[in-house]
Amino acid sequence: MTWTTDPQHTNFEFAVRHMVVSTVRGHFDEFTIAADIDEADLTLSTGTVTVKTGSVSTREAQRDTHLSSPDFFDAEKYPEMTYVVTKVAGTGGQYTITGDLTIKDVTHPLALDAEITGPLADPWGNTRLGLSATGKLSRKEFGLTWNVVTEAGGVLVGDEVKLSIDAEFVKAQAPAETEGAAATATA
Repeated sequence: MTWTTDPQHTNFEFAVRHMVVSTVRGHFDEFTIAADIDEADLTLSTGTVTVKTGSVSTREAQRDTHLSSPDFFDAEKYPEMTYVVTKVAGTGGQYTITGDLTIKDVTHPLALDAEITGPLADPWGNTRLGLSATGKLSRKEFGLTWNVVTEAGGVLVGDEVKLSIDAEFVKAQAPAETEGAAATATA
């Protein structure tokens, strides 16, 4: 069954060490999720997440511009990154979601630890399901290698990127109305 995302309750966030002493956090404002969720057996669910790389936001315009540049995401040449679910394993609300993450035409498998809640009925008669997932990746594996060595010998930008995803899905009311549809979220 096709589900759509509730954009007001869906976030794609990341955290990276800055100069070894602090952490910079950011998120992406524009994304699409196409999810086919099997309520009877969640391990049979599939999905594709598409994120607009130019929608990166760290609350610092100059840094966001740099992240969209060829030094990092090269948003003009590679406007999207994708995550295609290849396997869902687990039970009792605790799952491992494995998929292929593609950034700048480089693809690597990425496993996410996930908690899935629901499905449940909301006060308006819709069926909802929640997902909270975390994971980490090496940005260098995806060709995001730009850096500067500091005077103290450290680097300006850490290699490890921590991911945090929260998504709320709403079950399509009638198959004819939503066939092939995916929700686009703009924060």
